Amino acid sequence: MPERGRARGAGGRVTVRVTLRGRVQGVGFRAWTVSLALGLGLDGWVRNRADGSVEAVFSGAGEAVSRALERMDVGPPGARVTGCEVRDERATPPSGFVQQPSL
Repeated sequence: MPERGRARGAGGRVTVRVTLRGRVQGVGFRAWTVSLALGLGLDGWVRNRADGSVEAVFSGAGEAVSRALERMDVGPPGARVTGCEVRDERATPPSGFVQQPSL
């Protein structure tokens, strides 16, 4: 996996925004992402976008964010990720990880 940027926030937290392209809608990607993030102790959210992509924000310990990004490159069964863009995110999300309405 290529090296990805990491935003450092309060307390050494890492916060990134991820956009995934490919066969990422209609395959349970959002529910899978919520389960993944909660299992890793991450805060943030995930949502579908009108252009067919999935967007997520992950915030937490650097190692946990890195593990989430590695898994996002593959996704749940039935998904086919063809593009994964990761950007630093300035805003730290509230505690917990939620599925947001589609945009």
